[in-house]
This record gives sequence, C-alpha cells and structure tokens, in this order.
Amino acid sequence: MGIIRKILVIGACLFVSGVVIARPVSWSGGSTFMYKSNFMYTSYYYHFSPSYKYSIGLELVDDKHFKDEYLNVRSTYLLDRKNTKESQRNLYLTGGLSTESKDNFLYGIHGDWETRRIFTSFAYINKHTEAKNFTENEFQLGFAPYAGEYNDLHTWMMLKTKRDTINNDWQTYPFIKFFKGDFLIEIGTKDSHWDIHYMIRF
Repeated sequence: MGIIRKILVIGACLFVSGVVIARPVSWSGGSTFMYKSNFMYTSYYYHFSPSYKYSIGLELVDDKHFKDEYLNVRSTYLLDRKNTKESQRNLYLTGGLSTESKDNFLYGIHGDWETRRIFTSFAYINKHTEAKNFTENEFQLGFAPYAGEYNDLHTWMMLKTKRDTINNDWQTYPFIKFFKGDFLIEIGTKDSHWDIHYMIRF
C-alpha cells in the first residue's frame, strides 16, 4: 500500500470515532498504539497504562540511519500535571532498554502546554547505541484555527524544529495535526522526507 493511500485510509478513520491528545500515558487501564516515521527511523509502539501516572510498552524500531532493527522495552512517567480552566501542562520522564544489547538504551524528558487554541511542546532525548551516543531535541508550536467541541474533528497548524547531534543541524518545517475521538494523525514533510505520526487509543 502506497504512502498516499495509507494517509487517506488513516484520515478516513478520523471521521468514524467520539478526543485524543498525543500524550504518552493513557487513562488507567487504557492502551495506545503509535506509528512514527521520519528520515531517521520508523517506530511501531504499543503501551499499556496501569495508571494515569505511567505507561509501559514495546517499541519495534527500524533504524534507517544505522541500518538496524531492534525492540525496545519503554516506560513513561507523568512527573507533573497542572490543569486550569483555560490550559493544561504536562511533564514526563521517559526511558527505554533494547532487547538487542544492554548498551542500547534511551532516556529523556518531554512536556507540553496547551489551551484550546495554542499548543507548545519540547523533548530532550538521549540515545545510546553500540555504534554512537547522541541526543535529539525537538520543539513544537501550533494553533487551532477554530475551537472544536468534544466530538468535533480538531485541526492544528503546527511548526516543528528539531536537531540531533548526528546531523548537528536544526530542521524546521510545518505540519498539520488532526484528531477526533480516539484517533490522531500528524503529517509533515521536509526535503522530500515524510514525517508522520499516527496514534489510536483503545
């Protein structure tokens, strides 16, 4: 199935669901499946949340840069959350260990702050492999052109800037985010490379 057809199929799913936020911890007892693909790697990630405070799961990684494939055991912990009438902020710790080698692991911190019309986030992740150790930095800023109700299709116009210490340069590009019910998809492109994130909760 071609990439355009995949996007259309996933996009169609957005209209059949009853609001999901791209967060790495679900409700207590909830499960999440995430798919991410960019020029560095493709990831298939399932996690379960025994509590709203943390999740644990498995991630299959196709590392395009190092031409490797491996499985990570990953966990994320909600360090801090603040809700107000107008906004919410979240701060998370994350870590993972590869089943391939004890020298292949990751850890980091990421967070977000949002209102119904503005979204900001950051991530700082350290990745260690047998071949190389490096960090990834990412910042996102976006706005919603309209404030949808609970069951509406929500749309966000986003700008992402990211850098890793392998390529050692910042890349900035726009992308668009849609979510409705338990489905979310983010799509962007930079220098002919797709940056895609799909998520479903169940």
